[in-house]
Amino acid sequence: MKSAIDQSGSGNEGSSLENPGSSRWFGALGLCLIFLGCIAVAFPYVTTIAAKMALGWLFIFGGAAQLFHAFSTKAWSGFFWNLLVAIAYLIAGGWLAFFPLTGVFTLTFLLAATFIAQGIMEAVMAIRLRPAKGWLWMLISALIALAAGLLILGQLPSSAVWAIGLLAGINMMSSGIAYIAVAGLIKRIA
Repeated sequence: MKSAIDQSGSGNEGSSLENPGSSRWFGALGLCLIFLGCIAVAFPYVTTIAAKMALGWLFIFGGAAQLFHAFSTKAWSGFFWNLLVAIAYLIAGGWLAFFPLTGVFTLTFLLAATFIAQGIMEAVMAIRLRPAKGWLWMLISALIALAAGLLILGQLPSSAVWAIGLLAGINMMSSGIAYIAVAGLIKRIA
């Protein structure tokens, strides 16, 4: 008989969480998320600016790759459009990376949407884990993510300065606790 945690409905017998080694990975992920979440909560303004700048650098690297691709395939009929995409990526990346206080409002809005989506997905995961022990922690994490997303939306535009760092940290810590709870469940099953 399959445990509730193993009933994914996918038919993949190899995707079982009953592997004794997988509990260590879940626990390590949980501890890592809690540690990073504590740093983000301790320095919310710095975390907000750092996250925005990191996103900018990702766009810059993506734009550079697009630019390289565009000039590597000049004969392609989509060269001009590929070049325009590369330029858009580079402009957006430069704006995010080199002007740290601009665009925080938009990024904060996107974070709120991400938390709401995460909350919905974690709630579905919790329901699928139920009645196995530990499912409630995943549901609590889902509710925290939903609350964080709604709190950010409700406090805009003033939340743009602190929200990304503080709430991302809280969200990471709650997810870390949920993964540690699942790791404990895996140990009990194995």
